[in-house]
Formats: sequence, structure tokens, C-alpha cells
Amino acid sequence: MASFPFLQNAVAVHRSRPDPEDSNRSANPTVYAVSCPGRRTLLQGAGAALAGLLAPLAAGTTGDAPLLGFASVPPSSADTVAVPPGYRADVLAAWGDPIGLPGSNPAFRLDAGNSAAEQAAQLGMHHDGMHYFPRAGSDSGLLVLNHEYVDDGLLHTDGIANWSAEKVRKAQAAHGVSVLEIAQREGRWQVVRPSRFARRITARTPIAVAGPAAGHPLMRTAADPTGRRVLGTINNCASGITPWGTYLTCEENFIDYFKPPAALTAHEQRWGLRRGSFSYYRWHAFDERFDAGRHPHEPNRFGWVVEIDPFDPRSTPVKRTALGRAAHEGATVAVARDGRAVVYMGEDARFEYIYKFVSRDPIQPGGAAANATLLDHGTLYVARFDADGTGRWLALRHGDGPLGAAGGFADQGEVLIKARQASDALGATKMDRPEWIAVDADAWVYCSLTHNTKRGDIGEPQVDAANPRADNAMGHIIRWREDDDVGSERFRWQHFVLAGDPANTRPEAVGNVQGDAFACPDGLWVDGRGVLWIQTDISNSAVGRGEFARLGNNAMLAADPRTGDVRRFLVGPRGCEITGITATPDGCSLFVNVQHPGEAPRGRNDPTDPQRHSSWPDQHPTGRPRSATVVIRKLDGGLIGT
Repeated sequence: MASFPFLQNAVAVHRSRPDPEDSNRSANPTVYAVSCPGRRTLLQGAGAALAGLLAPLAAGTTGDAPLLGFASVPPSSADTVAVPPGYRADVLAAWGDPIGLPGSNPAFRLDAGNSAAEQAAQLGMHHDGMHYFPRAGSDSGLLVLNHEYVDDGLLHTDGIANWSAEKVRKAQAAHGVSVLEIAQREGRWQVVRPSRFARRITARTPIAVAGPAAGHPLMRTAADPTGRRVLGTINNCASGITPWGTYLTCEENFIDYFKPPAALTAHEQRWGLRRGSFSYYRWHAFDERFDAGRHPHEPNRFGWVVEIDPFDPRSTPVKRTALGRAAHEGATVAVARDGRAVVYMGEDARFEYIYKFVSRDPIQPGGAAANATLLDHGTLYVARFDADGTGRWLALRHGDGPLGAAGGFADQGEVLIKARQASDALGATKMDRPEWIAVDADAWVYCSLTHNTKRGDIGEPQVDAANPRADNAMGHIIRWREDDDVGSERFRWQHFVLAGDPANTRPEAVGNVQGDAFACPDGLWVDGRGVLWIQTDISNSAVGRGEFARLGNNAMLAADPRTGDVRRFLVGPRGCEITGITATPDGCSLFVNVQHPGEAPRGRNDPTDPQRHSSWPDQHPTGRPRSATVVIRKLDGGLIGT
């Protein structure tokens, strides 16, 4: 069976010839090349793991054959995972399962009675972005996944009552990233226990700081006067991977962890601290670094993209400040024609921005070691979408235009720490919550804009060309092509779909999407055959109400970008979000995350009735709903989606 490239968020993409007139979809689109510049050179000395990572990039395309060959799954409100006929979905790894640390194998307790120390050896809560790194091709590898946040009502036996230092430590241990070794045994995927690769990176793991903001005065604290070492990574949402074999995890809504000071600076307000608000997690009660009044620089140390080497459990993760500070949703890596790394990033917050980082230097042979500082040098850009369908990448470069001392930016480190203020000053386009970004083989770059019900409100930004709907409850997907190369500073854009009922007339969306309705697009991923996978995150306060009623639980859909055909492939259990997606190189095993099943409409579960909304996946009368990774396979062993 042919191998298909799974590495779709770390691809080399460039036009085979310039085509500035190709601003809209046409019957004969420009042919694009997908390759890895100097792939054989890159592999030299990189070892078997990196060879397995990049080898599928040599695979071909599927021509004009239909991409979608499965029967659409109907909407559902059932407390289960539904997939098409001919497929099966098995739970692989749920919150609280042991990760396989040698000498530590604590089983999950259904009453949530595990200690903080046990949680540190178990899978964290609320799985999100992830990636499969092959060791033996499609038979075994490392699965690396994020844990975005925790629900304290489920995490502790008595919920949020009797708050204590132990509860804070357990919540911090349930955050971060897990590295699992997985393998197929007797026809089923299993976690390998014990494994020398097993690792938990939590909210207390020492992490290095690198790049222009490392050591900056705004990064220094009493506990870290150097400003170069942070304890932990938090609110890890979407992710990315690099061509040199590392994992990128992204810190999103970090500001929710901090108690605000009594008097707020303009900088603190711009980053979401509010007078009279409170820390959602209450960590400051027993870990005072999360009290921004006492430690005003501590919030500046979060909101970064963190690079992890999954194959070296002794390595220190690194916060890459050259990529800018933001409520990062993900970090999708492409490779320019000249070999430089290009990282696309969305900031999941209302009226925030889409970013692109272009490395100064090309990728070098030798894997992670040879590219250990590649992401520390380069240029960060923010996107401006113009009404004529063109766009510009505006450089966040100290000294350019308003980004100097007179504008409140002393140096490049301050520009990056205050990336929102710098983007404001440059006049970038304020977007409707930009989330995941995916790049396809035709060099289209897709970004999901999940929703923004504040668009058009009095005192808020009004509709614009890129964000054309006021009270945008349904969301949309925008896409663009760079002029000539992903390293370019100009692009042409269009709407791929305005989510909602596809039967409605939407002339401003040129994608001509047909098929199953969906709302609130979030996760995006392009597989090796060119299928665009779309995962939804409809708020639990909206599920079953108004326009959303007919859509059922959150789902994952597959789209053929060439024809606009969209089909519902998976529907999740009650109260969940569908997020995180990756596959084996042969395209026959698909991994998907089911996050926060049973989540209450206001986001916290009642610890006295934890099954009020869901008891998935255990379906145990005294159990608790658990986020989990699901592996999907065809019964005949064939390619997913065909």
C-alpha cells in the first residue's frame, strides 16, 4: 500500500510558477509542488526517527480521484462516538491512565482520588493538539499530546471545596504535555508500559527561555532574576511539528490563571487582566507566582510557543520568544523554497490576529541538534487582509514605523512581549478568533475563525471584508495563497466557507462548499491525500439551541477542497469538543481527541453529580467523564476516508 504524507503541518510548499492573477478558484488551478528542500541532505545524520518523520513527504498525489468515499454520519446527541459504517473507534488513552514511566504505574481512580504525585505520572486532563512521531513506521511510535486545562469539579474527589496546596499541585500536574509510546499489538493500538520515552511536562516543569525576549527586564521575577527559566507551560491548546523532528506546543488562555493586581497597567489590561476579576483556577492561593499583584512580570512568561524534543526525555523544553507572545492556538510549519522555516499561528481571542514567523536561516541537516536555535532568529509578521482580496504581512520589527521607543517599544524583546500592542499599532486586521491553521499541497493556507458574537456591537470593531458577518455565531474558514512562496510578504485571500446552513446563499464565500452543515470550526488538518479535516467546538451553552439544535453534538467533518464536498465523519459524546488530529504514515490509523465530555454549560461540572451530562468513555455508574484519545480504523484495514 502506498504511503501518504502525514506531516501536513510541517510541509515544504511553493508555487511551481508565479501566478498573480490566480486570486479565485478556477477550473485549472496553478500546480504546486510539495517537497522537502534537500530532503536527503536533511536526513543525513538525523537517525531513524527523523528519517521516518520525513520519508512520507516524497509521496505523490491522488489526481482527480474523489477524495471522500464514506457515508456521512448523521447528527447525534447520544453519549458515544459515532463513525461511518465500516469503521471502528477505540479509546486509546484517557485522562488518568498511566503514561508508562518506569517504576510508576498508578491506575486511575474512578472517584478522582489520585494524588498530585500520581497525576504527574498519568495522562493529564482535556486532551487537545497532538502528533504521531513514527519509530517503526505505522506500527509503533510516540504520541505527543497537549492537556489544555482542568475541570476541578471532576479532578478532585470533593471538587472545588476545601481548596488546598495539594489540589493546586494536582491541577498543575494535570496540565501540560504527555509523551506516550504506542504500538500495534494483536491488531489493536496500545500504550507501551513501561517506556523509556514516557514523559510528563507540567505546569511545574523547568523550561528554558530563548530568543529576543530571553533575559528581558519584563521577563525577570524574584524567583528568576535572569528571566531565562520558567516553571511550567499552561493552557496548551493546538500544536505543530518541525521538519527536524520536534513538537511545538502552544500556550493559549494563560491570563485566566492570574489574580489581577488592584491597579492595572495599560499592558495588563490589553492582555486580559480585569479589575475586580479573579483567577479562574485559584492557584495564587498556594503558588504566589500566579498573583500578578505580587509578581507583575510572571504573566509575561506565558503565551509562548514551546519546543519539545519527544525522543529525548532528558531534554529541556524551550519557549521560543522570536515567535511572539499571544493566546496561541497552534504553530503550523511550512518550508520556503530557500529552506527557511515558516510558522503560521492564530491567536484564539476576539479581534486578535494571525501571525507568521519566517526564520533567518535555512533548516540544516542533522535533526533537532543542528536546528536547536533556528526558531530564535527571524522575523515575525502579522496579517492585514485588504478589501480587494489581497493581503500584506506586516513585520513586527523594532524601529520600523510606530514600533520604536516613542511608541512604547524599547527593543525587539518588548515588541514580542507586547505583540498585541505592536499589531494594533501596525493596523493589522482584527479577526473573529483565529484558531488552527493548515496548509495543503496546492499551497492554500486555511485558518478557522471559530466565531465572534461581539462583531458589530457598539464600541467593537465592525464587519470588514475578511470578517463579513456581524454577530458571527457560526464562524468561517478563510484561506490564502502567498505570492510565489510561503516566505513572501504579500498574499491573495478568499473565504473558503461561511459556516452554517450550506443551502443559504452566501455569494461572498467562493469555496462553493456543499454537503453537511457545521458551525464553529476549530481544529483543521490536511491529510496526505489532500482531505481537509474540520473539527467543531460549539459552546455547550449553545448546543441544542436555536440554529445549533439540528447540528447535535460536536463533530469532525472531511472536506474535498477541490469540489467543496463536506461530509460528517465523526460525532462525539455529549458535552465534548472534538479536537486534535494526527495519523500514521500509511493513512490507516487516525487519532482524534475527545475533550471535556460532559462539560456543563457554564464549563464546570457538579462534583456531586459528575455524570449529569456524560459518563463517556467508561460508562461506569460511579465513574467520571474523561477526555480521551480515540484511534479510528477501517474494518478492512484500508485508508481512512476512502
